[in-house]
Amino acid sequence: MMTNAPIEKSSRPDVALVSEAASKEIVPLSWAAPLRWLSLGWRDMAEHPVTSLFFGLPFWWMALILHGVLHVGPEYAMTMISGCLLVGPFVAMGLNDLSRRREQGLASDFMGSLTCWKLHLSSMGMLVGVMLVLALLWGRVSLVVIALFFNTNMPSDFDVMEAALNTDNWVFVIAYTVIGSAFAALVFSLSVVSVPMILDRDTDAITAAITSFGVVGKNTAAMLLWAVSIALLILVSLVLPYFAGLAVVGPLLGHASWHAYRESRRLPPPN
Repeated sequence: MMTNAPIEKSSRPDVALVSEAASKEIVPLSWAAPLRWLSLGWRDMAEHPVTSLFFGLPFWWMALILHGVLHVGPEYAMTMISGCLLVGPFVAMGLNDLSRRREQGLASDFMGSLTCWKLHLSSMGMLVGVMLVLALLWGRVSLVVIALFFNTNMPSDFDVMEAALNTDNWVFVIAYTVIGSAFAALVFSLSVVSVPMILDRDTDAITAAITSFGVVGKNTAAMLLWAVSIALLILVSLVLPYFAGLAVVGPLLGHASWHAYRESRRLPPPN
């Protein structure tokens, strides 16, 4: 005998079903939207300065470690970058959680933001895994390009910056730039709103990634400005002594990414 059992709903009111999240319409954005996200991100930092700077420390430490690796053992640089890709999204999720709580009018919860990834470990693990594979593939393709243009089996022995400044190597510079830009665009499109979406809607990594690609595809101008803004802010932070600027820029971008996600999708405010 068949019975109509009630459908169990999520115990968390701020979490939507995956099918619901996937069907939400992507909102067209003005090209200047990234400037507003940075402004809102700065307000979030001003509201929680100590906690935000705490989350900025890992970004600073990763830059210092990577700098040391490049001087001592450049061949291990890609391994270090892969490690950063493993840590970075989890730190960013903590910053997203701070912004989410502020949007809801809730008091900040340091421990809650520090461990919010535990509720989404499966989706985050898959997303980070895909990003890690792309990073490793990026590194492998870069080695192949260098090996094709130069008579060396160890790219670590070759100064890429020196080659870039040599006008005789313009074909190499173009090839290396095109390939690097393609991988950078792929990683950016995959992750631009994925982490905050997983936090906000508890969706799976595939749905989050597809939505992220959709946001970039529908708002190319705004996302291009957003990517350039991220790159410029990181470059400026690296110019400061001991890369200390990353301790501020990292949290700023983490907070701003929450607002990028919220404005790019037609969603009700989280409960």
